[in-house]
Amino acid sequence: MLLVTKAHHSSQVSQGQPAPSLGLQCPGGRNPWTGVSQFLQTSQKIIQFASGKEPQPGETVIYVAGAFDLFHIGHVDFLEKVHRLADRPYIIAGLHFDQEVNRYKGKNYPIMNLHERTLSVLACRYVSEVVIGAPYAVTAELLSHFKVDLVCHGKTEIIPDRDGSDPYQEPKRRGIFRQIDSGSNLTTDLIVQRIITNRLEYEARNQKKEAKELAFLEAARRQAAQPLGERDGGF
Repeated sequence: MLLVTKAHHSSQVSQGQPAPSLGLQCPGGRNPWTGVSQFLQTSQKIIQFASGKEPQPGETVIYVAGAFDLFHIGHVDFLEKVHRLADRPYIIAGLHFDQEVNRYKGKNYPIMNLHERTLSVLACRYVSEVVIGAPYAVTAELLSHFKVDLVCHGKTEIIPDRDGSDPYQEPKRRGIFRQIDSGSNLTTDLIVQRIITNRLEYEARNQKKEAKELAFLEAARRQAAQPLGERDGGF
């Protein structure tokens, strides 16, 4: 998963075609690690995960937005804290398009595509609804459409929009914006770094083991090539 290329989420790579290679090819010519995801989203899959409930009178509609990539306990802790902000919360999570996530996170993010991230977030008990492909800026139209009472963001850095503006300027202007500290220091970047570090340590151990095995085989080969009387233990 972490060997995906920067184009693995790009709409310019047609479905069924291999993404740019890292030099690892399977016999058929397609790269088994960097191909575009073939995950197919259907309405039935979404229904299986979604609550199907609309906000009821007296409920507080809370909007959160982000990538929610590699959905982890840090995300859950944040959503739980948001859930506690109201007696009857109705949390709407806006998930950004893959290309938008790559714009503000860079590197090879997102690791999971939009469809995979959608189902991951919908599976969280604190989330009532998901906006698939939400706009990066929380606009007046979005707030009015969903009748949002409160907008929350974690303690992670807020990256400016493409035009340099604050994506939360409208909810801040209305006085309905709050930053929430989840109490967790776990991030997607940290998970990725752990995986990469463990992978490098694993490869280093294997290289040492392989070097010892090759040295043993070379010593055995040299001994076998010596005359019988000159071998170790010979007479």
